[in-house]
Amino acid sequence: MPSLRVYRATDDLAREVANRIRRFGLVVLGFAVIGLGILIAPLPGPGGIPVIVVGLMIVLRNSFKARRQFVRLNRAYPRTLYPIRRLLRRDPEVVSLFYHQTLRVERLLLPKRLRWMKALRRRLAGRRWAAAAG
Repeated sequence: MPSLRVYRATDDLAREVANRIRRFGLVVLGFAVIGLGILIAPLPGPGGIPVIVVGLMIVLRNSFKARRQFVRLNRAYPRTLYPIRRLLRRDPEVVSLFYHQTLRVERLLLPKRLRWMKALRRRLAGRRWAAAAG
C-alpha cells in the first residue's frame, strides 16, 4: 500500500527551522555548562576544567561562528590550545594529557632541582623493569 503522505516543500522548511532551533538550544546549553564550569573552577580539584571543556565541545559542534573563531585562535596560538584540541577529539587520552600538562606547568614554575614528575616516572619504570627481569 503506498504512503498517504505527500512530500511537500514546507516539510524541508519545517525541518530546517527545527534544526536551527535545536542547534540554538544546544549552543545556549553549552554556554550554560561553560558558565557552570567557571563557577566551580575555584573549588579544590580539577572539577571546573572538564566541565568547561564539555561545554566548549557542545558549543563548537553546534555553532559555525564559534568553530571559525576557535580555528582562528588555534592558528594564532597553537601551543596554548593544543591541550583543548586533544580533549575535543573523539577518544581523548585524558591521563596522558594530564601528565604532559603537569610537566609543562612544572617546567614553567619550578626550578630544575624541585621537579618531581620525571623522576617519579623513571623510578616507576625502573621498578617495572626490575620486576620483569626478576
